[in-house]
Amino acid sequence: MEKTKTLALMTALVLLFMWVGNLVGGATGTKVAFWAALGTNFISYFFSDKMVLAHYNATEVNSKTSPLLYDTVERLAHRAGLPMPKVYIIPEQVPNAFATGRSPSHAAVAATQGLVDLMTPQEIEGVLAHEMSHIRHYDILISTIAAIFAGAIVMLGNIARSGLAGRNGNGRARGIGIVVAAILMPIAATIIRMSISRSREFRADEGAAHLTEHPEWLMSALAKLDDYAHANQLSKATSQTAHMFIINPLTATEAMTQIFSTHPSTAQRLARLENIRLGRPADA
Repeated sequence: MEKTKTLALMTALVLLFMWVGNLVGGATGTKVAFWAALGTNFISYFFSDKMVLAHYNATEVNSKTSPLLYDTVERLAHRAGLPMPKVYIIPEQVPNAFATGRSPSHAAVAATQGLVDLMTPQEIEGVLAHEMSHIRHYDILISTIAAIFAGAIVMLGNIARSGLAGRNGNGRARGIGIVVAAILMPIAATIIRMSISRSREFRADEGAAHLTEHPEWLMSALAKLDDYAHANQLSKATSQTAHMFIINPLTATEAMTQIFSTHPSTAQRLARLENIRLGRPADA
């Protein structure tokens, strides 16, 4: 299912690029946009994980440089029947984490230094089990690609606005199209991020609860993560990548309503985990 969504997303990006290219540059613009879209798709599929990790200055670690983090991921990977992902530390004191990559055999788990320093070993295991669940469900592919695509779509909006600024009084219909594109592109980027995030977080929470057999570990971690997120923000957090984290890293500065959030509310997530802890259906 996630592979199908990814293919649909890639196809939609090509069509969007071509549409804006045609608005701005006619037939020539369409051709240029087509090749630009193919290049973006190629880079996103093979290198989007490395781009996101580099953006957050993540450093790969091993059992010697970060034994608690690495050994916990290794144990969870074995328990889940997954290949061992690469493990990274982000030099930030605000606790958070995400998983990335294009498949379970090309996956990475990244956690901030704050997660290691401020959480108990059990809470860390709950968080990492959540990320391993994302890997198991192939959520990481579309999540990471969407981060790159959201940025590309915003770029398209900027191109459309540039085309509008450089257009004279002729071609009014095309000018109107550019105005529409400039307005809709950032909205489209937000919709893409929203549409792939919220239900996946519930599913990963549930997967973590079963993987650790201790839902209360993730419950305790989520409560702490939410408190820290309301008071602090990751220094390099962006709206394009916020959906990848276990807790929205922009909570402290974005006054978003629940409708436009890339994550379910922490209260909803805790309620579902409590149901699992008590042996009831998660959505009871």
